[in-house]
Amino acid sequence: MDWLRQLPLGQYVAGRRGWLRRLDPRLKYAWSLAFLLTPILASPWWRLALVGLLLLITLASGLPWRLWRRSVPLLLSLSLVVGLLAAVLPSPREQPQPVQRPPQELQLSQPLPAPPVWELWQAGPLRITRRSAELGVNSATLLFTVMQSANLLLVSTPPEALAWGLTALLAPLAWLGVPVERLGFQLLLALRFLPLVQEELQNLLRAVATRALNLKQLGWRGATNLALAVGERLLANVLLRAEQGAEALQARGGQWRTPSQLRLPPPAAAGLNALALAGLLLLLAIRWSYGSI
Repeated sequence: MDWLRQLPLGQYVAGRRGWLRRLDPRLKYAWSLAFLLTPILASPWWRLALVGLLLLITLASGLPWRLWRRSVPLLLSLSLVVGLLAAVLPSPREQPQPVQRPPQELQLSQPLPAPPVWELWQAGPLRITRRSAELGVNSATLLFTVMQSANLLLVSTPPEALAWGLTALLAPLAWLGVPVERLGFQLLLALRFLPLVQEELQNLLRAVATRALNLKQLGWRGATNLALAVGERLLANVLLRAEQGAEALQARGGQWRTPSQLRLPPPAAAGLNALALAGLLLLLAIRWSYGSI
């Protein structure tokens, strides 16, 4: 029942192995934004290329194998299931638009090429068209790139470094009156709060498992009521933990430290940061030139 603790999703894992840990947090933010923004209005081939690039970065990151040997296959399986459902389920406007004018009006020396096949696969009521296949690829790749890029950022970067990086990137907004330092401190609190949410969920699942409930005997209505009860209890416990954390912070005087005062890891080598920046610029240039093909 401790499988949630064996999947370091959204939690920093201390260690020294891997060049990804020594990369500047601001560059990690920039790479994560590139993985989130470049798929917009991009072709399916570009989205698939981003998935391959993320897998390559994960394999070559130098992180211990135990950190991603379970999370990456699980995330790939989830993305494939979501993409398959999006491809099989019917989507609006599946049929191509009809020809407005009859082809006999065109005087061509050569016949027109045959139109592409619109329906790719069909088995009874289930079928995959060109539009639904593209929707499935977009859904699966977007889910994987969002989850895996955020997970690599959180696993390889301490919460203090993340708060400092966010504050450094948003520093120009301080001239407009935006409380940048408070936003960094709130991010640090949120990252510290994630393990508490995972612990509460783990305890609730363990409590349900110890009661040896038979879901087949409960039926759909009973299973739904059980899931809603667990979710309600999880929300109540999380809000209670948040209230206790706020009371503890107020008991200490309500003082908060700016991200610049936090203890940060040693800076990375300049060559590593320069190489990561060059790779990011190359990725953006390729996206600008060939991402829409």
